[in-house]
Amino acid sequence: MNKKNEYSQLIKAEAKRLGFLSCGISKAEFLEDEAPRLENWLNKNHHGEMKYMENHFDKRLNPTLLVDDAKSVISLLLNYYPSESQNPESYKISKYAYGQDYHFVIKEKLKELLHTIQTEIGEVSGRAFVDSAPVLDKAWAAKSGLGWIGKNSNLLTQQVGSFYFIAELVIDLDLEYDHATTDHCGTCTACIDACPTEAIVAPYVVDGSKCISYFTIELKENIPTEMKGKMDDWIFGCDVCQDVCPWNRFSKPHNEPLFNPNPELLSFTKKDWDEITEDTFKKVFKNSAVKRTKLEGLQRNIKFLR
Repeated sequence: MNKKNEYSQLIKAEAKRLGFLSCGISKAEFLEDEAPRLENWLNKNHHGEMKYMENHFDKRLNPTLLVDDAKSVISLLLNYYPSESQNPESYKISKYAYGQDYHFVIKEKLKELLHTIQTEIGEVSGRAFVDSAPVLDKAWAAKSGLGWIGKNSNLLTQQVGSFYFIAELVIDLDLEYDHATTDHCGTCTACIDACPTEAIVAPYVVDGSKCISYFTIELKENIPTEMKGKMDDWIFGCDVCQDVCPWNRFSKPHNEPLFNPNPELLSFTKKDWDEITEDTFKKVFKNSAVKRTKLEGLQRNIKFLR
């Protein structure tokens, strides 16, 4: 076994030990196919008020501009599919936000992975990315064979579905590279047909500025009145295009204790949400991604649904 292969196997074994669903590796280079796609998406203003998407265009496409002498992008998936659901009589929040904020949970795992690489292999420099820098997570995961980008623009994986987080470790070490997999969406249009706000404007193209996740989390102004009656009771994020995807029949519950929800969240009714206080908000969503909207943001979203 050559060194590249040996190192790659070691990294994948460690990723598995840390609880990652899967790990794929690709060469750190300019994402040629993604450049026109991203440019087109921005030109059509599909990012709405998310102006940060316009920044660092080159860095989004080229990891060597983010990490000196970058050689490899290690892509990792971490399952967040919950074993229990919210009360059906409640307003809805996206499954990824049930437990603790994934940024912190994954960052710790990535630090440990990098530490192991440095201990076992030697002088290796790198940087961990969890949705926190201009990195095209889904493109890298697809390039390294972890799945394909589906018609709802999420990464999909056979036997697993799409309820997982994607993270990367970009390092200055040559490794054995994986290959992209094939698209298995076929003629299915379940996600396009089910989107309450018709945000999937064409197969594989999502107008982010029409997405319920955008309205409930990113948009700081008032939700446009034409969305009245289309929000499907979502107050933080939206899972519709994932819930209807046939590949998510294969989703299995995660085994990360930090992603377990506060039991109070699961029992909440609409009345509980309507009357939520700052104290309850802080207690139920302590260390949760839901804190991004603050209580006022949640209350704005709830008010819009009434």
